Amino acid sequence: MPTQQIPAPLAAAAAAFGRYLEAERGRSAHTVRAYLSDVGSLLESAASEGVEDLPGLELGTLRRWLGAQSEGGMSRATLARRSATARAFTAWAVREELIAADPALRLKAPKREKSLPGVLHQQQVLRLVEGTETAAAEGGPLPLRNRAMVELLYATGIRVGELVGLDVDDLDPDRRTLRVVGKGNKERTVPYGLPAAIAVDDWLRRGRPALATETSGPALFLGARGKRVDQRQVRSVVRDLLHALGDTAATGPHALRHSAATHLLDGGADLRAVQEILGHSSLATTQIYTHVSVERLRQSYQQAHPRA
Repeated sequence: MPTQQIPAPLAAAAAAFGRYLEAERGRSAHTVRAYLSDVGSLLESAASEGVEDLPGLELGTLRRWLGAQSEGGMSRATLARRSATARAFTAWAVREELIAADPALRLKAPKREKSLPGVLHQQQVLRLVEGTETAAAEGGPLPLRNRAMVELLYATGIRVGELVGLDVDDLDPDRRTLRVVGKGNKERTVPYGLPAAIAVDDWLRRGRPALATETSGPALFLGARGKRVDQRQVRSVVRDLLHALGDTAATGPHALRHSAATHLLDGGADLRAVQEILGHSSLATTQIYTHVSVERLRQSYQQAHPRA
């Protein structure tokens, strides 16, 4: 669909919705941009039908918007997300008394397909961390940092955004726990094991001081110029390490989160404990990892059982 100029009243409503998400819901800038991208797509579609203000939004407008994207080949997961965004936007508009009735109340989204996330086998994780240990032993602050980041990502299952937001004071080395601020600014405490503790201690003693500058602040992990490491740098490091493994489809840091969750469940961890560790607001989100474990069990059975 060609880009359509969004009328000023609709654009103003979208901007106000963005401020609400950021100020009152505590959404990250990245999440707000994603919401506003979806809202912008909806409002462009509405404007192309002659809608000039929010009261002009109707259920049919929303359905045609989703229908056009479905016909364009958009995935069910993206359609479901955009439908949820539309419902959040119109519900907010009702609360703000910008519209009298919610046109999205009867808007149905396609059910999202459950996908099995990329998971490393435990031997692959072992090879991955051994590779970082070898590089760290050869010297230099960045290999020490990379080893600590990888160990911590796998040990705790935290998100990349949570990792880069860590400060030195978020570590409790005596209890081997980590204070993490997750989505919606929700705080949780996550344990980590001895290998991660050793890697982080090496980084703090021998790596971080070599990179730290007056502008480093309290950041736990630093880039080459002494500033807080960013998500792009972490993704690049992990992507290169996974590529070096050569026998996995996993491509980024989220694979370590997926692997941590799956290995915890494989080891008998309680599902709700894993939910708490990962910072999932819904148990249903964590349950996808039970599907991963069952699938791995099925594959092992087929490979090993003589009558499979």
